[in-house]
Amino acid sequence: MLQVINQTVMHSYPGMVALVTVCHNGENNIMAAGWHSYISYEPPIYGVAIGRERHTYQLLKSAGKFAINFLPYEYSSLIQQAGVYSGSKVNKFEEANIRFDHGSATNSPILQDAYIAYECEVIDRNSYGDHDWFVANIVQFYRDPAKFLENGMPNFKELNIPLYLGRSTYTNVNQHSEFVSHKIEE
Repeated sequence: MLQVINQTVMHSYPGMVALVTVCHNGENNIMAAGWHSYISYEPPIYGVAIGRERHTYQLLKSAGKFAINFLPYEYSSLIQQAGVYSGSKVNKFEEANIRFDHGSATNSPILQDAYIAYECEVIDRNSYGDHDWFVANIVQFYRDPAKFLENGMPNFKELNIPLYLGRSTYTNVNQHSEFVSHKIEE
């Protein structure tokens, strides 16, 4: 039975962590974001919450564009580092030897080891509590075809998807995970 408690409960995890990348005035930066979501399929719109105290916040606010990158589980240590270190103190790309190319639409870093990446242009920003929610049109998509089946589902023989549990701990969804399909016909 549920009990009433007097504290904020943060149990939206396990969940996927997105790596937000931005380039502004020649400075490349990366940060891990646990709070992000598709907002619309057509047109494709994505949102990410970024704390106003983060170095990425000012870069993204000024640039008005960014990229969302998803890395396989093998890179969970890099994902964690991107969320802990501040780009104002260290060049995270150099520190972790992160390979990237600048995107064709926004010039934002697109991680070479990502299995999915989106280039995004900001269309709205609103403040909610201690974070701002950046809403953006997805203007360019990238996908590693080896990591996906013809039907668009992940190819778990080639891809382990990291899930963040909280407290610097990760697990993964892989070919050994149990899958159940609940297709309902109307």
